[in-house]
Amino acid sequence: MPEISLKHERIAAVLAREIRSGLVRRGAQLPGEVELAKRFAVSRNTVRSALAVLSEDGLITTRTGKGSFVLYDGRPLDSRLGWTHALAEQGVETRMRTLKIALEQDSALADRLGLESPDVIVIERVRQLADGAAISLERSRIPALDSLRDLPERGLENGSITRTLHSAGLHVHHCEQHLRGRPLDAGEAELLRRPEGTWFLHTRRTSWTADDRFAEQAEDLLDPDHFELSLTYGSMP
Repeated sequence: MPEISLKHERIAAVLAREIRSGLVRRGAQLPGEVELAKRFAVSRNTVRSALAVLSEDGLITTRTGKGSFVLYDGRPLDSRLGWTHALAEQGVETRMRTLKIALEQDSALADRLGLESPDVIVIERVRQLADGAAISLERSRIPALDSLRDLPERGLENGSITRTLHSAGLHVHHCEQHLRGRPLDAGEAELLRRPEGTWFLHTRRTSWTADDRFAEQAEDLLDPDHFELSLTYGSMP
């Protein structure tokens, strides 16, 4: 067993170097198990063990019946400036289809966050790749300030919630985010053109300005084939 362990660790190290160096780009499919087994002159079980190491390190994702695909490209996906900007930095072009911009009342949100008014602007959008495939359903609630109450009529500034908030004097300083996985309900599945019950990542991010004014609550349903959560910790005591 020690020999097999050394073999799969060596293979994982070689493939990791190729991925980190950019030789194998993000989104590229790795060769199949049989081809990798021939390349390294090992068994398929050893290849599977090596791929498991790469998956645990966040370098690849393996999809049943499809193969292994590279996730890593050396740059973390940072959503602080909005998903459109973050994805564009990664070379992924997307477009937004706006479903709704409306002035509504959300008493539950106001009670939970201690807001003076339940009035919010609700923005619902679907994010699509260039080929039309929907990869996220994004629902945002922002405060219905005087400068934002006409947003349903005039629309977002350059299609960006972040720029619209900045124009209203709301600059996000800190936020709280929760993430879990859950299946799409019937309505969500229809909007995303996926089978009902498909599992998506569900994030809820609440943002405030430096002086603790409420700026936005965003609830996003994200296709796990295109988004993943990555956490970095400092030294542990």
